[in-house]
Amino acid sequence: MDYKELGFKCGIEIHQQLETHKLFCNCPSIVHDNNPNIKVIRKLRAAAGETGEVDVAAAYEQAKQREFIYEACSTSSCLVELDEEPPHAPNPEAVQIALQIAKMLNAKIVDEMQFMRKTVVDGSNVSGFQRTALIGRDGYVDTSLGKVGITVICLEEEAAKRIKTDKDSVVFRLDRLGVPLIEIGTDASIKTPEHAKETAEKLGMILRSTGRVKRGIGTIRQDVNVSIKGGARIEVKGFQDLKSMPKVIEYEIKRQQQLIREGKNVEKEVRKAEEDGTTSFLRPMPGASRMYPETDIKPITVEAAEVEEVELIEEKTERYKKEFKIPDEIAKMLARSEKALWFENFVSKFKNIKPLSIAETLVSTIKEARRKYTPKVDELGEKDFEEIFNLLDSGKISKESLVDVIADFAKGEFDISKYAQMSDEKLEKEIKKIIDENKGAPENALIGRVMAKLRGKADGKKIVEIVRKIIL
Repeated sequence: MDYKELGFKCGIEIHQQLETHKLFCNCPSIVHDNNPNIKVIRKLRAAAGETGEVDVAAAYEQAKQREFIYEACSTSSCLVELDEEPPHAPNPEAVQIALQIAKMLNAKIVDEMQFMRKTVVDGSNVSGFQRTALIGRDGYVDTSLGKVGITVICLEEEAAKRIKTDKDSVVFRLDRLGVPLIEIGTDASIKTPEHAKETAEKLGMILRSTGRVKRGIGTIRQDVNVSIKGGARIEVKGFQDLKSMPKVIEYEIKRQQQLIREGKNVEKEVRKAEEDGTTSFLRPMPGASRMYPETDIKPITVEAAEVEEVELIEEKTERYKKEFKIPDEIAKMLARSEKALWFENFVSKFKNIKPLSIAETLVSTIKEARRKYTPKVDELGEKDFEEIFNLLDSGKISKESLVDVIADFAKGEFDISKYAQMSDEKLEKEIKKIIDENKGAPENALIGRVMAKLRGKADGKKIVEIVRKIIL
């Protein structure tokens, strides 16, 4: 397919939750509360925007005349989320993270942040609008097909979580409402569907490099704007994963081509990406009419020069390979991991452990312990691993016992006596006994049998040395 000949235009919008408390109050950013103890019922109406007109998308939602039922937990929502109290001053940590990201995207950062209200009456915002502020513009990211421009970077509040929908009402949960969200919009310089996927991956890498964005399903959303010559701009929402992006874009191109061939108008609209790679109508395309000034939040003066530099995951990977001699694949996995900061702390603290051993433990050994013993391994924190590496650094446990030690820590069953290291004298005596019981066995088989019986009781390298000394 000749995308240039088609007049293909494509841009991406990314919405990423930040790892900090809510944007306009001090409630924690919990997005999985399941036991609501607050219930509020509302109806919303569309307000005129700054142009004096009611936005077409807002009018479309209001026409449904639905009742909105809001469930909330007092552990993660307050009167701000219920729109019964004015918003507090914006979370300064969220502002700093957003400014960092804008700087990493080579954007021109604003001198003053001014929050605006964006009319949203589908029920996902209790107030009937979403608060959003411009952070930066005119940035770019480098890709294999050249620079892709970044038109806008905004800081805004996340919407409520839809729980249930029927003909006359929608149930929302408010635990997610107000979580800080960064919005990044590219220009239409993306050249192919595969290039769109590459650009989204690059933006995701930059966001994760901060170490301050949420991870997991639902914490990041990608929307794609697509058009061809003779067609119209279509916004496609709801990508399940980035792998599906090229397929969905190609479907949308073919859908517009078919309408053009049939002499039909291609209407500007928002469509949903379906699991089979097709798209379906969601609502009319919103416009500028839905924006109007936020009067409850003072403008914030921005000092762009004070924003801290952040090392990209790509740069960190290369540094790990050069500085610590870590193989490419392990370096990539570690640099992308939340445990990268742990790694650097442990390398500086435990001088008797090779950096590669620390990296392998945090990347591979953890997975083995999870698969072999318990998923509770994922609940272990930095302090737990600091204690484990301290035991290894001081010689109280061996490298070979790490899988079992990690599993025991996770299950709350760790007992140092179980891993007490044998004295050299006792170790040699036990090895001689095993060799006598397996006379005539090859060296590798003997080493394997000794390791199986004494794993965790002594250093593996020492065991090999003693076996070879005895059988020579």
